[in-house]
Amino acid sequence: MNNNNPVALDNDGKSIWKFLLSELKPKGKFLTPFNIISIPIMLLGLVLIVIRFWKGIGSITNLSQEIPWGLWIGFDVVTGVAFAGGAYVLTFMVYILNMKKYHSIVRVTVLNGFLAYVFYAGALLLDLGRPWHVINPIIGNSFGVSSVLFLVAWHFLLYMIAQLIEFSPAVAEWLGARRAQKILSGMTIAAVIFGITLSTLHQSGLGALYLMAKDKIFPLWYSEFIPIMFFVSSIFAGLSMVIFEGSITHKVFSGQISEKNHHAQKEIIPGLSKICAGAMFAYFFMQVLIFIHGQHWALLNTPLGYWYLLEMLGFVLFPMILFFYSYRTKNITLIKVAAILTMLGVILNRLNVTVIGFRWDMAIRYVPSWMELVVTLAVIFTEIWIFRWVINRMPVLRDSPEWAKENK
Repeated sequence: MNNNNPVALDNDGKSIWKFLLSELKPKGKFLTPFNIISIPIMLLGLVLIVIRFWKGIGSITNLSQEIPWGLWIGFDVVTGVAFAGGAYVLTFMVYILNMKKYHSIVRVTVLNGFLAYVFYAGALLLDLGRPWHVINPIIGNSFGVSSVLFLVAWHFLLYMIAQLIEFSPAVAEWLGARRAQKILSGMTIAAVIFGITLSTLHQSGLGALYLMAKDKIFPLWYSEFIPIMFFVSSIFAGLSMVIFEGSITHKVFSGQISEKNHHAQKEIIPGLSKICAGAMFAYFFMQVLIFIHGQHWALLNTPLGYWYLLEMLGFVLFPMILFFYSYRTKNITLIKVAAILTMLGVILNRLNVTVIGFRWDMAIRYVPSWMELVVTLAVIFTEIWIFRWVINRMPVLRDSPEWAKENK
């Protein structure tokens, strides 16, 4: 099969299996610097995951009854879901607002979002003391259907299905399944609308989980508006990830991108920068109102108060100004710098809520073990490996075949 000209597969099952087996073979050089670094970490992570399920969660983590949620929830799930927010923002822009100039990056963004949700759902299983009870929040058992956890579980499950449907035309084009591609393409708009609704709900729903922890979170990071702040921050978090990830993929997979889409990238990035600046202004303004309303002036002159100021001024206000300035000057390099600073700020905020500012008054503080860090890196590297495998085989960055364009 030619990567640039997908052909229809025979109806013979043996031919299909032969094709799929051939696609499992590596493409290009295998001993790259990334592979050399990532493979040992992934193998070690796999061993640690086996130990975790064999001997229990306490065998490789520093979690306790007092601190039941740590790095795997704070970073892998809560932060990772925010970075996956680019999928619902871009699909809304392209399919609902009809902003066609962003169409060339929709598929890669949806793929990134789908893989993020799948792997972060997996990370969630790692963090559960009894992972076989994961079905409980989905069916409402022991929690009830009015529980926030029940809503978040269903939002996660249904949104992953919606994203799979959104991306499925690319799979059909890869397989040369013309009839399936036409049917799946016809389902895209419905899946997008359903997915956007679910995503806005669960982005805020993750924040709502912490409403019940008022006495456990440092006051500068707690408010009754956490759900709204999680939702708004997911907009610029997701688009910053799109800028960052898009800059890398356009270099690594430049051979798959048409000249037209290469030029379009120069217009896409400033447009995303403008949206990030607007969303960050709304976020910063609301944070200032929340702070003034909470009357927490005295807390600023504390170590965690200085940490809060670093987050708000260094990783929200400064990159917001940088986004706005670089949009006006069309400075692509500064936009990428602003995106990286914004991503660091989102990581900092989510960890402040879930780990650093959570049970801050305990005598013994939670610090992730080296094994938790290795497993987190292994999850991220595995996601990148699958992302790269899909990009190299399916029409994600490159144009769809001519027959598929006729079906749209």
